Amino acid sequence: MFFDSLFGYEAKRKRLLKKAPEGALRDFLSVPFPDKKQFFVDTPILSVDFETTGLHAINDKLLSVGFVDLHANQIPLKSSYHEIIRSKGRLKADNVTIHQITDSQKDQGESLQLVVEQLLKALTGKVMLVHFARIEREFLQQACLELYGMAPTFPMIDTLMVAKKRLDHRDVAYDPSTLRLSALRNKYQLPEHYAHNALNDAIATAELLMAQVSNMREPMQVRLADLLL
Repeated sequence: MFFDSLFGYEAKRKRLLKKAPEGALRDFLSVPFPDKKQFFVDTPILSVDFETTGLHAINDKLLSVGFVDLHANQIPLKSSYHEIIRSKGRLKADNVTIHQITDSQKDQGESLQLVVEQLLKALTGKVMLVHFARIEREFLQQACLELYGMAPTFPMIDTLMVAKKRLDHRDVAYDPSTLRLSALRNKYQLPEHYAHNALNDAIATAELLMAQVSNMREPMQVRLADLLL
């Protein structure tokens, strides 16, 4: 409890709020994060996915952002959002092959500032859900650094880590490829989805978390603290 009061998500949020400039980031930080002691089923969650030009947040760029709400074991598709981000430079052929986002589409996309503002607005008072947290965490923090001069903290659930903790607890060797989003969805007999589209992957991640929690002992008693990174 003492550690959380000094170094937890809420403590960091309050410290950053004092320094945040007026605008979307300050509005985001003005609302408390969900209490980690509350039940998962009662927790407002935003499932988020980014498509990027690479894996390095400083040298590479955000290509697109997709997100959708997850609350009370439901995914309201009316909450879904997908936007391609306008940026300078030409895309490499392998980027286009993977993400199916062309230079023409990118050039007509929205500004980084507008997309990040929409994401922060949707994320306010919620927990961010992702698959492989490093990408979303580092790219969003880098975007906030560029736009607001500071990198906020985000309470996050990572479906990859939820699966990894379960495997580590069994203390048996496993193939890391089994932790991929598509492999985990297959494990829980979820249908195949069109990957490498930010919104599709966000919805697929939300469905996966619901399946993971439903297979836990006493799923209705699972708390946010049991899932947070």
